[in-house]
Amino acid sequence: MRRLAAAAGLLAVSLLAAGCSSTLPQSTGDNDATGSATLTIGIADDLPGVSLKTDAGYAGFDIDTANYVAGKLGVPTKNITWQRIDQSERVSALTTGKVDLVVSTFSITPEREKEIAFAGPYFVAHQDLLIRRNDDTITGPETLDGKKVCAAAGTTSIDYLTSHYRGSITVVEVPSWSECVRDLAAGTVDAVSTDDLILAGFAALPEYKGVLRVIGKGFTDENYGVGLKLGDNRLDQVRAALEEYISSGAWKKSLDANIAPSGYRIPAPPTVK
Repeated sequence: MRRLAAAAGLLAVSLLAAGCSSTLPQSTGDNDATGSATLTIGIADDLPGVSLKTDAGYAGFDIDTANYVAGKLGVPTKNITWQRIDQSERVSALTTGKVDLVVSTFSITPEREKEIAFAGPYFVAHQDLLIRRNDDTITGPETLDGKKVCAAAGTTSIDYLTSHYRGSITVVEVPSWSECVRDLAAGTVDAVSTDDLILAGFAALPEYKGVLRVIGKGFTDENYGVGLKLGDNRLDQVRAALEEYISSGAWKKSLDANIAPSGYRIPAPPTVK
């Protein structure tokens, strides 16, 4: 019986992996830069549709954004080093020089702008809630009393939850959003709270379809920016690259390929400042 149980577990894992492969994010292509210039870009590697490591490399909306910016900085796709970093490492990875840029659902905030520079926004998301589909007790943040809510450490999602609901909910901090979603599906937490763009990608995965759902009542504005070290003289170039990314149609092309299939309604583009 133990052998049978183990075999069944292995089969389930293999089927899960097979299911994931059918909704991999897409790359919208290499940039057209040439030469020998290089960049190290900090990214996430576990966000479906946004920034995911696949057998073919990294793909998703944030990856396309980073690749486009790199091209405008004169760095060919093949010369980009993709550096996976945890959400809590994004600021320190820049200040210590571990990476040149961070493109990782990185919300622009006054607190972060004291330590690093931002170009953007290139997207505006909204903090929302992911719950189990059959849970009718959670209808928005105001119904979270007594619940366990998971969020990745070092994020604005954590900051919002702890500042607005301290004492009424239990905040469970983990290193990554994928771990939060696994805990939600397993029933060890009651909700996951982060940007709707991220949650929609997870809810659309085959293993979570019909299991998890996004509430759809965003309660914050999250302005995504490209992070740079303070004093980096490429800041204006990155701003100009993001403006062209949006105006050229490449921004919409990437979102249509990577995000729209989840059912997420693509918003109008923001104004880069």
